[in-house]
Amino acid sequence: MSLRENIRNFSIIAHIDHGKSTLADRLLEKTGTIDSKHMRDQVMDRLELEREKGITIKAKAIRMIFPYKGTEYILNLIDTPGHVDFTYEVSRGLAACEGALLVVDASQGVEAQTLANLHLAQEAGLKLVPVVNKIDLPNSDIEKTKRQIQEIFPIPVEKILTTSAKLGTNIDTVFQAIIERIPSPEGDPTAPLSALLFDAIFDAYRGVIIYLRLRDGRIRQGMEIRMMSTGKIFKTEEVGIFKYEMTQVSELKAGEVGYLIAGIKDIHAVKIGETITEANRPTERPFAGFRETKPYVFSGLFPVSTGDYEALKKALEKLWLNDASFEYKPFDSPALGYGYHCGFLGKLHMDIIRERLEKEYGIEIIATAPNVSYDIVLKNGEVKTVASPDEFPENAAIKEIFEPYILLTIILPSHQVGAAMQLSELRRGKFKNMMYIDPQRTVLTYELPWAEMVLDFYDRLKSETRGYATLDYQHIGKKRADLVKLTILVNNQAIDVFSAILPRDQAYYHARRLVDRLSRAIPRQLFALPIQAKVEGRIVARKTVPALRKDVIAKCYGGDVTRKRKLLEKQKEGKKRMKRIGQVDIPPEVFISFLNME
Repeated sequence: MSLRENIRNFSIIAHIDHGKSTLADRLLEKTGTIDSKHMRDQVMDRLELEREKGITIKAKAIRMIFPYKGTEYILNLIDTPGHVDFTYEVSRGLAACEGALLVVDASQGVEAQTLANLHLAQEAGLKLVPVVNKIDLPNSDIEKTKRQIQEIFPIPVEKILTTSAKLGTNIDTVFQAIIERIPSPEGDPTAPLSALLFDAIFDAYRGVIIYLRLRDGRIRQGMEIRMMSTGKIFKTEEVGIFKYEMTQVSELKAGEVGYLIAGIKDIHAVKIGETITEANRPTERPFAGFRETKPYVFSGLFPVSTGDYEALKKALEKLWLNDASFEYKPFDSPALGYGYHCGFLGKLHMDIIRERLEKEYGIEIIATAPNVSYDIVLKNGEVKTVASPDEFPENAAIKEIFEPYILLTIILPSHQVGAAMQLSELRRGKFKNMMYIDPQRTVLTYELPWAEMVLDFYDRLKSETRGYATLDYQHIGKKRADLVKLTILVNNQAIDVFSAILPRDQAYYHARRLVDRLSRAIPRQLFALPIQAKVEGRIVARKTVPALRKDVIAKCYGGDVTRKRKLLEKQKEGKKRMKRIGQVDIPPEVFISFLNME
């Protein structure tokens, strides 16, 4: 039944919350791929956080069988995320497909991530089938949405499908379009094995489970395979296809999507984008592979209880095995103790890892404010990459600083353009372009420092535009910047957690705000506590938390006043000595509340 001409490999791409996972549910339901006892909403989203947040985080694959005009077709659906932080997952999934359903919400129209996913699919050379979803909503505007699609993707209006994934309306026309408009995969089953490794997960019992798409040849149990980039050879233990659960088969042939288990115990031994071939008869056509994913957002993760350090270490190791897109390394903070300095793809990716640590592993976490990485050219010619304020060199040694920039695309109602432009320019954005999808919707393009994006830009944009704006971004490299390091001193000791790298013209304002907030957050000590902000060796802001005075003369009733003076002088001397050698007690609650507010 697995004739190559009867196979369709496709993906569903959409802006977040446009009904992609719900449409997948209806396709699985219609084909009977999942029985009624396993069927539920968003059945492809298996992670607890995916279901809780209503978003797809990891790409997944599943095989359906659909009869059409007397022939049974094999439809391999590769479900991809919709959020901008997980674009790398989308690109990897698309590489295993020949076509994609481009889903657009009939009530919201074309959004920023719709454009981004469209461009990814076009770069991959996929055949696109536009689908207008949620036509059952009372505020849906089908004709307007079709016109918007035609603005970004030239296609006859009659080729644009309409459906309600929630109600199952017109699902048969979606299947018909998949079979008739998406091409079957190319490939030669008799040629040497050539398979793309497009994803991998780690199983504690079986080792690395490889997701692969075969271009040529075939693969079966017991075959010796070679990883072309590393030359490592493994013996295949099991091959199979994706139904609701992984299902073992005797072999996979050219054009098919499936999984491979070869007793690989170290996920470092596999590389996403790798070409898998036969050990004794290698292919001469390796795949181009994927760009290496690299972290763009950096943060420190520390256990609230120091006794949880080992548990945090083991939890990060397990998470990394199933999500090798984040990095972590041990870090010792004078303020927070032992923890890890981690790199993530974006702010949402960071929040997902943190929530999984707390919910799946029961570890309460303190996360420092997110940072980005900077390239610093020193006066001796050395280039240093810095991902946290504590790595920032002395100002006298710096020649130039380069910070990462993004190309930001914002889609919003035309009457709210002014608010979005004002916010973008306040955040050091440089205007690039403005275009209209239709008279009511505008696309703004800005170049923006990535550091401005990772904190609260998206939240502020939603607030300024009453929730109607959507955005997408892509990294465009690094540009020269005028930045300084802000150091916070508590009792003349630098507190690394509160340090920050800031534009020079914002440093003074930020210093005053930090010092003021800290002076109200840190509990009073038995001695006067100075809180200072230092920039380039100069103190630019200071506040003193007054001493907590103990009433040492409470028991002196009447008598000689010299006795009271003697006790007060003794207290004064003790406070001086304590201030000189004493340690400031900053409870974890201060760090948690302060960093959460940041």
